[in-house]
Amino acid sequence: MEKLRRVVVLSIRHYLYHLGFFSKHRLPVPVISVGNLTWGGNGKTPMVEFIASWLADSGISPLILTRGYAGGDEARMLTRHLRGKSVKIGVGANRAATAACFLKRHGYLDPRDYLVEGNWHEQGSRINSRKIGVVVLDDGMQHWSLQRDIEIVMVNGLTPWGNHQILPRGPLREPLKALSRADVVVVHHANLVSEHNLRDIKLMVQEVEKSLPIFFTRMSPLHFFEVGNMNTRIPLDIICNGVVLCVSAIGSANAFVQGMEKMGILYVDRLDFSDHHSLRDTVQFP
Repeated sequence: MEKLRRVVVLSIRHYLYHLGFFSKHRLPVPVISVGNLTWGGNGKTPMVEFIASWLADSGISPLILTRGYAGGDEARMLTRHLRGKSVKIGVGANRAATAACFLKRHGYLDPRDYLVEGNWHEQGSRINSRKIGVVVLDDGMQHWSLQRDIEIVMVNGLTPWGNHQILPRGPLREPLKALSRADVVVVHHANLVSEHNLRDIKLMVQEVEKSLPIFFTRMSPLHFFEVGNMNTRIPLDIICNGVVLCVSAIGSANAFVQGMEKMGILYVDRLDFSDHHSLRDTVQFP
């Protein structure tokens, strides 16, 4: 019922924005939105992390705006993964207000300060690296109060549209025609999907918007680490020909398990919990 309530509220808000009853807030820096049409497992938070990391490495300090859903576990993960980089993370349902607070506290760059004829202005970027240069909106496709300059829509290649039904009858948050608002579509878990199915996904997207750019991504693990010490680095081949139990509380457990199976494991079992479930409250390991 909670998901249904949220969909109804989103639909009403979208309609009111479309009619002009609500105005969209324009930030003084470029906004990149990363979102999806279906619930969970689309890779939007890893994409947000990738974009923010790339911007920081390029000398531009990004601000990630996230709602902080389910206790803010994604925000904490982003904080861990991006530690040491010039990335700021703002958490709150009112992302326009959160952005305003961060922009006032840290300052911001006019895009002309770090772009010179299409190239990064390296000296300006170093001097102003603490000021916010770009906002990255996590789960932003259904967040209409902020204007955005780029709309990236993530698609789970394993289950792109489910049964094509809107919640609660299916996984879609909006009809497929909403893809017409996108600037880029990214099909995630592409390495786990057949070429035939990837072509079908591409054709379905092009039926909505023929010229829409489509990219393909995959999750590529680098190492394992001990639960009690995230600084450890355990090589991936340690599980080769072994027996593994996959315990997860994520949006696409099938992608996680299939990815593990491709790593040369002899046998894989699984224990799946709902997305964002708190494992420490449920599972006790000896």
